[in-house]
Amino acid sequence: MIKSAIIHPQLISSLAKCGHKTQILIADANYAFESNAPKGVEVVYLNLAPGTVAASLILEKLLQIINVEQAMMMSWPTSFENTIAGEYLSLLPASCSVTYLEREAFYSQVKSEMTLLVIASGETRRFANLLLTVAPVILD
Repeated sequence: MIKSAIIHPQLISSLAKCGHKTQILIADANYAFESNAPKGVEVVYLNLAPGTVAASLILEKLLQIINVEQAMMMSWPTSFENTIAGEYLSLLPASCSVTYLEREAFYSQVKSEMTLLVIASGETRRFANLLLTVAPVILD
């Protein structure tokens, strides 16, 4: 039995294939990853029902087993209160830079050949998509 922050077999296998500079998308329930992700990208479905599994919980567990050097989010209208952005910022390490991109620029980044994994969440909050860039493992 695996004793880890994540025990989902497909997710563990997919994460093991990710190296430095690989991108991982945590997609909210509204993200069209069939048309806005690279063809043939590995998709792990954690979207059992609306609201489950929350994107912030996925991020929390990912950060327990991988290092992240950069995160990207789609920018949102100034009139929109994006509560999940604050949750992400509180979870991401201080050394992780966060970039906000316009919609089409965000889609272009996700469609990059560097995106190897899409994690489909049941997150129903808008503008909750988070593109992570894997950092190298730092050995003591």
